[in-house]
Amino acid sequence: MDNKSELRQNPVSGDWVLVAPGRANRPNQFKFDIGKPAIKKDCPFEDPQKTNNVDPLLWYTADGVKGDGPISKTWSVQVIPNKYPLVTKHDGVCPRPPNDGLARNMSATGFHEIVIPRAHNTFLSDMKLEEAELMVRAYQDRMLVHKDEDCLSFVLVFHNHGAASGASIWHPHSQILALPFVPHDVKRSVDGSRAWFEKKATCVHCEIIAEEESVGERLVYRNNEFVVMTPYAPHASFEIRIFPREHSSHFEEITPQQRLYLADALTAALRRLKKAIGDVSYNFFIHTAPVDRKDYRYYHWHLEIFPKTSILGGVEHGSGIRVVEIAPELAAQYLREA
Repeated sequence: MDNKSELRQNPVSGDWVLVAPGRANRPNQFKFDIGKPAIKKDCPFEDPQKTNNVDPLLWYTADGVKGDGPISKTWSVQVIPNKYPLVTKHDGVCPRPPNDGLARNMSATGFHEIVIPRAHNTFLSDMKLEEAELMVRAYQDRMLVHKDEDCLSFVLVFHNHGAASGASIWHPHSQILALPFVPHDVKRSVDGSRAWFEKKATCVHCEIIAEEESVGERLVYRNNEFVVMTPYAPHASFEIRIFPREHSSHFEEITPQQRLYLADALTAALRRLKKAIGDVSYNFFIHTAPVDRKDYRYYHWHLEIFPKTSILGGVEHGSGIRVVEIAPELAAQYLREA
């Protein structure tokens, strides 16, 4: 593989990225330290109800028993409202921005929740399959609740790992943010998928999956239900995406069996990432169809993992073009071999 730079275009969003492998080719050059471990006894998530958090919205025991309200002493995963939410529940009236004017605004309404596993130092890359499946189940169950809420258009599930990712608490946790609008990045993904479907009458992501499974050079891992790959035009070095192999628009519609396979694909991807470049900071999030009751049959939901492998500079901020310092084909090779 040569070291010449190459411009690549994302077939869905239309974004151009600059793959510049001449700048770096060794996986150990990409590690951003996740920070120092926190002391367990001082952790606010070790026993959330003892640190002035309310009763959980939802909890599970290790064997899958589900409850809400006062929590079982044997809880394994719980979901609580964020004590410092980015958005708050509406007061009975759905927010609407004004139709014109420069200073458009509306109330920041929605829901902001935290999904907390029991173990203080067991990150998703190290979880057993059943532990990771409970996390995925919590994402699904809370999304099913928010899907029927008035005033909401999109529900974002995301996870920050390590200091460079924005994680302010060491204890592993995911977050769920329900919003009254469809964010720009999601809208571009949805619009690009619709444009492809209107032109070719096929799902663009289904075509990508078929090609990647056939060619194999960016394929990292697959099981019966999901495929793990590095995208052709990534926005970060060692970026990873996980797709259901069968077409599906809505993450929240996965079956219990698919939850297990997603947990397997996610932990496999994160373990490989950790072995390939170390315990790097990362974000992952789920891009799924909006919940605004429109038809999104052309969309294909997926999970994206963004390792923190570099700091954005003048090129990225000034042009919007992402510079990726390792070809995704080589990144996939390192991840397969990890």
